[in-house]
Amino acid sequence: MSSPIRVLLADDQPLIRSGVAAMLSAAPDIVVVAQAGNGAEALRLAQLHHPDVVLMDLRMPVLDGLAATRAITAQPSLDRIRIVVLTTFEDDRNVLLALRAGASGFLGKGAEPADLLAAVRVVAAGDALLSPRATRALVEDYVLAGDGAPDEAEVDARAAFGQLTERELELVTWVAVGSTNAEIAHALVLSPLTVKTHVNRAMAKVGARDRAQLVVLAYRTGLVHPRSRRPPAPT
Repeated sequence: MSSPIRVLLADDQPLIRSGVAAMLSAAPDIVVVAQAGNGAEALRLAQLHHPDVVLMDLRMPVLDGLAATRAITAQPSLDRIRIVVLTTFEDDRNVLLALRAGASGFLGKGAEPADLLAAVRVVAAGDALLSPRATRALVEDYVLAGDGAPDEAEVDARAAFGQLTERELELVTWVAVGSTNAEIAHALVLSPLTVKTHVNRAMAKVGARDRAQLVVLAYRTGLVHPRSRRPPAPT
């Protein structure tokens, strides 16, 4: 039997934390190892417990969720931790910034319990959270709005994209427009494992923590342009 998924909850509202903790703890494959009421505490507990997944509220005192996400993803010793941003979507810019900082995805606080459980499992398995299309729409909105100059990671990624093979570039483009591995495999007549292998190699080369950050980098560096259509399937 595999080890349970270890989760750290970070939210400044005790009632929300206790409710989410009870829901997660009822799942046989998930255990809540710690709870934090602010971002600084979340960082400390992440360093102490090394959870598999952090559920991170964006709006917290002392240190907000965005700053805590940046602090966790900046530490090599915590590079196996995956972060899911919990949001009411009142401030989409911070969601995008969290993705740019290395969060694996985002989830609305109004999500169904089954969606929350699925999110934890998906992210713990190393995949981007739930909907590449939602990430794409969010990134596109801010690319079109001119959301600031590229950061250092994006400058490095632009150069790294030039080192990808033709196949890797092709698959990154498919990923960036919201295609799943299964959809890509079907369209290009490849096995899902082959698709996953090429995408993982591309992520490693450009320094993306996971698929969600790969999508962000593809748009922010200009590899894929806003409102791009899905690449055509071969005839």
